[in-house]
Amino acid sequence: MPTRTRLAPVASPSGKPNQADIAYARLRELILSGAIAPGSFVLELEAAARLGMSRTPVREAMVRLRAEGIVEIRARHGMRVLPVSADDMREIYEVLTSLEATAAGLVARRGIAKEALVSLNMAVANMDDALDRDDLEAWAQADESFHRTLINSCGNRRIIQTVDQFWSQAHRARLLTLRLRPKPTQSNREHAALVRAIAKGDADAAMRLHQEHRERAGRLLTDLLSKLP
Repeated sequence: MPTRTRLAPVASPSGKPNQADIAYARLRELILSGAIAPGSFVLELEAAARLGMSRTPVREAMVRLRAEGIVEIRARHGMRVLPVSADDMREIYEVLTSLEATAAGLVARRGIAKEALVSLNMAVANMDDALDRDDLEAWAQADESFHRTLINSCGNRRIIQTVDQFWSQAHRARLLTLRLRPKPTQSNREHAALVRAIAKGDADAAMRLHQEHRERAGRLLTDLLSKLP
């Protein structure tokens, strides 16, 4: 079973989560975890009852999910969770590969905060530990933590926002194929090498390593998705 990703509500501009923020976070969690499967249709009324709130914040949440490319809206009715396609992931990984490699170079060039470097090393250690225990769900969580920390450390708000726009779709695809891929020992080695390059301030190496890492991961992911029924 895919791991359930616990997501905190995204704050509204006031800084305090409102009902729409909460509905968005909960629906997003249900979709990313696989509790609401690709292709499923969810009525506004059904979602509102499930979340224990009125239809208005649920409708707003569905519109936000549509903007992320996760669902399509059926006017005055509800949403359908979009399937994960190999073609979509190929395009998304082209975007992520370019932007995340740039972000890795920026982190190395500008310097990384001590706390962020500790978090990256901890994520690598957690990925190693997860594979030792054959716990792929824990590995996936540590992998996500690594990439989130790296992106959030780059100091470029537009890169962070653009990557976040495609993150949910890529996350769903990775969870869907998690148990179909070879044991990701090579991925762990690539993460460790990337951290070393960043710690040394070697921007060129950080960019190259991250690009190669994402390109290999993207090829594997789209190949697996293309073989799914």
